[in-house]
Amino acid sequence: MLPVLPAVLSAGVTGGRRRPLGVALGLALSFTFATVALVYVIDALGLPNDLTRDIAIATLLAFGVVLCVPPLAERVEAWISRVVPKPGRAKGDGFGSGMVLGASLGLVYAPCAGPILAGVITVSAAQSFTVGKLAVALAYSIGSAIVLYVLMLGGRHITDRLGALRSRIQVAMGAVMIAVAVVMIANLDIRFENTIARHLPQALVDPTSRIESSSAISSDIGALRGGGPASHEGGAAQAAAGKRLPVYFSAPDFQGTQQWFNTPGDKPLSIGALRGHVVLVDFWTYTCINCIRTLPYLEAWYRKYHRDGFDIVGVHTPEFPFEREASNVDRAIGDFGITYPVVQDNDATTWSAYHNQYWPADYLIDSKGRVRLVHFGEGDYSETEAGIRSLLAEAGHQKLGAPAHAQGQRPDAHATPESYLGAARAERFANGPILPGTQRFDEIPASQLAGDQLAYGGGWTIARDSATAGEGASLELDDIQSGALHERPSPYVGTYLLLRIDDRAAGRELVRRLHPVVDSGRPSSDPARDAWITVAFTYHGLEALGVPQDSLDSFAPEFRQGMAARAAELGDVGESSPVNWEKPLGGPDVHVALAALSPDQARLEAVVERARRAHQELPGVEVIWRQDCYQLPTGRTSFGFKDGIGQPAIEGSGV
Repeated sequence: MLPVLPAVLSAGVTGGRRRPLGVALGLALSFTFATVALVYVIDALGLPNDLTRDIAIATLLAFGVVLCVPPLAERVEAWISRVVPKPGRAKGDGFGSGMVLGASLGLVYAPCAGPILAGVITVSAAQSFTVGKLAVALAYSIGSAIVLYVLMLGGRHITDRLGALRSRIQVAMGAVMIAVAVVMIANLDIRFENTIARHLPQALVDPTSRIESSSAISSDIGALRGGGPASHEGGAAQAAAGKRLPVYFSAPDFQGTQQWFNTPGDKPLSIGALRGHVVLVDFWTYTCINCIRTLPYLEAWYRKYHRDGFDIVGVHTPEFPFEREASNVDRAIGDFGITYPVVQDNDATTWSAYHNQYWPADYLIDSKGRVRLVHFGEGDYSETEAGIRSLLAEAGHQKLGAPAHAQGQRPDAHATPESYLGAARAERFANGPILPGTQRFDEIPASQLAGDQLAYGGGWTIARDSATAGEGASLELDDIQSGALHERPSPYVGTYLLLRIDDRAAGRELVRRLHPVVDSGRPSSDPARDAWITVAFTYHGLEALGVPQDSLDSFAPEFRQGMAARAAELGDVGESSPVNWEKPLGGPDVHVALAALSPDQARLEAVVERARRAHQELPGVEVIWRQDCYQLPTGRTSFGFKDGIGQPAIEGSGV
């Protein structure tokens, strides 16, 4: 309310006696429009989220200038009186001009409404428009308008005693409105709010936080979003005991969906068309770490049981706005190696049909279209697979063989919890409460951070769900290899070298020599940096270097096993199986991989020579394989195809 308060007071103390009422009513109506209807318009047109703030700043500047020039103010007042006639307008009560000004202030207030109404905006943008959503926003705006109306009456009572100075007060208030607009342009209002939030007790900054986070309120919000009583888990205990799974409800169809992936011709599926199959409906979103950790199990089940009449449909219900983009979802499907069908549920329509509240959430459906097992979150993989096998057996598929073999990354109690940069869910920041807006943070040394604590430094523009680096923003890139953060040249030439370490001391000397050779991810304008060397170590390579076993055990199972051991899960079977791989690929002798990439042959030879000097005259290190490669101007590799694995997406790098 801070940015809008000076403008409201300046509007209320000038004009006719009914002007404060007009300002309050106009603010309530435009604020309601800005938080509900305008959300749909901005989302549909792909306009920037801060558009309403820009409109508000322009309106404040315009009205401020008008008030500072009394003759101009009189003309505008007279024009508004003709355009918006109201009872008593001829007497100059100021109701119409107050309505117009209040409407502009409603747009100012909307971006500053705070975290309470953010839930209303999010629900409005994600689901279809209803009278209920309009009523919620209107109730909020009326409550705010009443408070501001009382403040305006108080300000008017004071200025009535200063009647001789009313014209001067009007000019002064116009200057205040211009000043407020300038403050908003410089984002000083947000900085002021941030400063207050950092230095006042949480009970004063956000007095309703405990109420909002209570289980009762959270449950009611979940029921509102789900469209009815929330679904509950069930069936896992029966599956684990080998008993018949209970019947819960008829599976709703896929509703209000957008793009389909991994289906023939990307055509939509339906629960009816899948009748006779056992179907697992998995609600997920591609940035959710809990969802990501379940994907290896889902993929393994799909590969194992699909031939027996088992299907999976991944219903991608986004949590953040950028997850609504079909291209982003398509890229994530490729990055995660998902082969089963996936559908976008951008409006949460299918989510609501299942009364779902969680990511991830699995609904196991039998061949008759009935939900028989429900599971939320990670874990219970053996129980879910037992349920799949039970329903397949009911459908007549008895010979299923051994259970699927899947290994995924399990939650680690010692790992840093899931972290968010946006203001909506920012936690554990040493800077204090993170609020939306463009702001500058003081640098906090890493040595002063507690365990799992984060800190912003320099200039940042913070949104609800994201953060954009600004002037002076810092990201430590010295410990990240250039090849991980920078997209390879196109076209490029390259050389891959595989090394074996036979002597631990020689291997460590190799690491010491490679350290100055490998380029870091820090940006550079040096053309020579367009060519670089990237180094990778295998699990066996780390063993050969003498890395302690407890450190080796901390790596993910996929890294410890290697690609050859996971060939079946990766789809490397038949002619592509490890027995047909060129030696020593896939074997335990591969310890170190060096990749040299360059836009041209001359610079490639220079970086390869740097690598050669690093490993030459080390009798305990041997080059066991070399492969030269290149990319054609068409974007295809020397093998004749475009390889997404060759340039994987590194989250947070922009690649």
